[in-house]
Amino acid sequence: MNTQSHDWPRLDEHATVSQSDLLKACGLCVQEMEELIEYGAIVPLALEQGEPCFSAECVIPLREAVKLRVVFDLDIFTVVLLMEGLQRIEALTHRVRTLESMVSRRERVMMTMQEPIDVGVSSRVPRTLHETRQSR
Repeated sequence: MNTQSHDWPRLDEHATVSQSDLLKACGLCVQEMEELIEYGAIVPLALEQGEPCFSAECVIPLREAVKLRVVFDLDIFTVVLLMEGLQRIEALTHRVRTLESMVSRRERVMMTMQEPIDVGVSSRVPRTLHETRQSR
């Protein structure tokens, strides 16, 4: 699998990544990966060619958490907590986008329903109380 950084954002939940590719992409050693598996932060899906593979969904949050680990000199357990938080943020962001698209579709439908319908009423209808008094 190609591990170029620009390819990772396009991976979806159905794609898988091998342990060696995940190690390279995130800058982890095997021992750190084993600790992440032990803590339940990442879960191997199956073995491919004798090597565990993982859901590609974990790549981006794991990379972000490892970056923060380096910047703030955090332990591996804190990386687990960061990953959980980042995955939750991503899930909520996805839900917000879905709801926003539903609202915008509904608004478009409502706007088309509110277009004026010609029912043969005079085009000169008073708009204010002052116009109404003047027309009498």
